[in-house]
Amino acid sequence: MRRRSQFHRSIFRADPSGDPDINTTPLIDVMLVMLVMFIITIPPPTHSVDITLPGDPPPHTDVRDENRVTIDTADVIRWNGQPVDLAELGQLVKIAADRPEQPTLMFEPDARARYLRVDQAIGAIRRNGGTSLAFPGIQQYGGLI
Repeated sequence: MRRRSQFHRSIFRADPSGDPDINTTPLIDVMLVMLVMFIITIPPPTHSVDITLPGDPPPHTDVRDENRVTIDTADVIRWNGQPVDLAELGQLVKIAADRPEQPTLMFEPDARARYLRVDQAIGAIRRNGGTSLAFPGIQQYGGLI
């Protein structure tokens, strides 16, 4: 009978005359140790993004009983004809939503305006409480579909 080494007996467990099976316990132990070491060596996140939060709404815009929000092909959002960015649009919608009778927002994007910008504007309106939204002039999209 052939003698097997200590190494062979520590990794393979079976009777000497049968087929050896690999003992996976040491492999799993090594994997767990490596996982713990990897988690410990990951540096904590130190990167931060500074943003400027919007202040008061600009003085040149007003909230009427019927407000027009338009978007042109150059991605410029306009509130009653005055150009605003997404943060200002959100503030104006919030002011309009806080009124006792919420004014109607007439949303009129240009037929060739980018969908992403239109989606961002609708998201800003919905996040800030704009529920009364109308789409006048929807017939201008008829030839594009």
